Amino acid sequence: MTDGSVYEELGVPTVVNAAGTKTRIGGSRIRPEAREAMDRAAEAFVRLSDLQAAASDRITEVTGAEAGYVTNGAAGALLLAAAASIAGTDPGTMARLPNTDDVADEVVMPRTHRTGYDHALRTAGATIVDVGTNDATLGTGARNVEPWEYADAIGEDTAAVAHVYKAYEGPPLAEVCEVAHDHDVPVIVDAAAELPPKANLSWFTDQGADLVAFSGGKAIRGPQTTGILAGRAALIESVAAQHLDTHATASVWDPPERLLDAGRFDGVPRQGVGRPLKVGKEELVGLLAALDAFLAEDHDALAREWRERAERVAAGLDAVEGLSTTIEDGAKSVAPTVAVAVDAERAGRSAADLVLALRREDPRVFVGADGVDGGTFTVSPMCLTDDEADHAVARIRANLGGESGD
Repeated sequence: MTDGSVYEELGVPTVVNAAGTKTRIGGSRIRPEAREAMDRAAEAFVRLSDLQAAASDRITEVTGAEAGYVTNGAAGALLLAAAASIAGTDPGTMARLPNTDDVADEVVMPRTHRTGYDHALRTAGATIVDVGTNDATLGTGARNVEPWEYADAIGEDTAAVAHVYKAYEGPPLAEVCEVAHDHDVPVIVDAAAELPPKANLSWFTDQGADLVAFSGGKAIRGPQTTGILAGRAALIESVAAQHLDTHATASVWDPPERLLDAGRFDGVPRQGVGRPLKVGKEELVGLLAALDAFLAEDHDALAREWRERAERVAAGLDAVEGLSTTIEDGAKSVAPTVAVAVDAERAGRSAADLVLALRREDPRVFVGADGVDGGTFTVSPMCLTDDEADHAVARIRANLGGESGD
């Protein structure tokens, strides 16, 4: 599986990706259409603001939002969304971020939506205000957060409400947006991994979200370093002002008006808090090509392929002493996932020991490890070929003392 690869030349083991579209192991396989577009983009120069304006037009078309922007990943989109919500079009505030003295900087967020990714919001200068509880785990029927809790937390220092979308979390996004908009506060949605279905490109905007972040390097299969931010034109304008290279003399600063109207600014903004999150012309064009290919893809056929591969993996692992599988079609993943329970006594080693051993092979085999301390791991079919799925099953079997089959 590694013969002739650039990674072999560098002495770096490749990965058989049975974990899904995880950034730490490269996201997903970039589409051929994106690679070709990136090669073509590298042949000439272009003003990045013009390219972002063209991207905005395309993102608007496919999401139904007022405007769009190509960012450095979904986390970069969240940082820029927070910066736009805090600074608006005030160059002074932009220049001071992440310092937010005397500026509304609070982002209201349910406790159960807090993850390490909210660091992106805080990097822009946002202060997270937690609401709700974790009562749903008690099984009483209570929700973790109620609409009135958002309203109670919103005040004069509130810049935005943040919502990490998962179908199993409440209240519904439309209710959250209604409360936020009653207080003239925008809603930022982290929908990084919520594709497919392609309908989700517009669903969040239809619910009332003001800024929606998608990953460009997961199911869209664009460059891993890209993301999409779709939302209100005024907020996207602030994003552009805080992301683009604005090192320009005022007399010749002439950004494309449909993206960023220079007449609405008191002067040329300084290099913004988003300036380190550069998106190159190649990545930008590659993302747009991948987006078009994603939209043209037969997702029903892809879902059937994933299901068949998941069933193939499950059948191979069910035959192993100490392993039992279930195929989950839950809200936590856009693809069916094989959940594998490890009986350490019968299998001869724990789930954690097995997962670590797989990661130390060459090629490394990565499975989903979130549940290893509880004796489980997962296999996602999303980023596997059939041959790779067979290899993953064989290596699991071999590490438990069975025949490798390789």
